[in-house]
Amino acid sequence: MSFIQTGYKGKNDWWMYVVMFFIILITSMVGQVPLTVVAFMKADGDAAKFAESAKNNFTDLGIDSNLYLFLVLLSFVIPLIIFLLAVKKIHKKKLTWIITSRKKIDWKRITFGIIFWGLITIVTLTVGILLSPENYQWNFKPVPFLILLVISILFIPLQTTLEELLFRGYYFQGVGIMAKKKWVPLLIMGTVFGLLHGANPEIEKLGYIALVFYIGTGIFFGLVTLLDEGAELAIGMHAINNVIAAVFITTDWTAFQTEALFIDTSEPCVSWEMFFPVFIIYPLMLFVLSKKYGWKNWKDKLFGNVEKPILE
Repeated sequence: MSFIQTGYKGKNDWWMYVVMFFIILITSMVGQVPLTVVAFMKADGDAAKFAESAKNNFTDLGIDSNLYLFLVLLSFVIPLIIFLLAVKKIHKKKLTWIITSRKKIDWKRITFGIIFWGLITIVTLTVGILLSPENYQWNFKPVPFLILLVISILFIPLQTTLEELLFRGYYFQGVGIMAKKKWVPLLIMGTVFGLLHGANPEIEKLGYIALVFYIGTGIFFGLVTLLDEGAELAIGMHAINNVIAAVFITTDWTAFQTEALFIDTSEPCVSWEMFFPVFIIYPLMLFVLSKKYGWKNWKDKLFGNVEKPILE
C-alpha cells in the first residue's frame, strides 16, 4: 500500500478537510494570544503603536529575541494538539497513518533526516562564511545563545512537525485521494507550502522571486515523501533546517531574528545562493537518499494513479 493509499484508512468525507482547515485557523489565532498580549504591553497599551508595530511582526517593540521566538513557536502548540485530537475524533485515523505507510513510524529515518540535512546545511553555511567573511559578524553570547538553543531544540520541532503533518501528511493524502493522481498533491501542497511563506519579511526585501526557494523546498519534501512512502525523512529534515536557521546565522530581515552564532550584515539581494539548493543540492540529496533506501519505480510513485485499496 502506498503512502497516499494509507490515507483511505479512517473516514475521508470532503467536509472533514474543510472543518479541519477552520480548526487550524482558529487555534492558530488562539495560539497567538500570548504574543499579542506581550506586544500590547510593550506598546504601553497604545493601540495605534501596537497596530503599526504589528506590520513588522512586533519586532520594533524591543521584545527580547529569545522571548519573541518562544512566543512565536508557542503559537503552534495549541494547533498541533487540537489537530492530533481532531484527526483521531473526526477522521478516526491513527497518527501513524498520516505519517507513513509502514506499520509503525520509522524513527531511524527521522534521525537520519536530521543528521543528513544538518550536515549539509552546516557545511553549506560554513563555506558561505569562509568565502565572504566580511559579510558575517561573530555574535556568540553564552547565556542568550544557550537559551536560544534550548528553545530551538524543544519548540521548533513542534512547529515543523505540525507543518509536515499538514502539508506532507493529512492534506497531502486528502488531495491525492480526491484527485486520484499522485503528482497533484505533490504540486499543490508544495506550492501552497511555499506561498504561505509569502508573509515572511525576506519576501518584502527580496521580492516574490524568493518564493522559488520555498516552493522548491515544499516540492522537494513532497518528492521525498512520495518516493520513500512516508514523511519521516521530511519531518527530520524540516526540523533540523529550522533549528540551524535559528541558531547558526541571523539577519535583521529574515523570519528568524535570534541570538545566533553569526550575524549576516550583507545587504539583501537575489543571488545564485537562493537557487543553488533547489536546482543543485536537492537533486543530489534525492540521488543519495534513493541509493540509501533503494527507491525504485519512480514513474509510478510520482505519476501513478491512486486506487482505493482493499482494507482489512
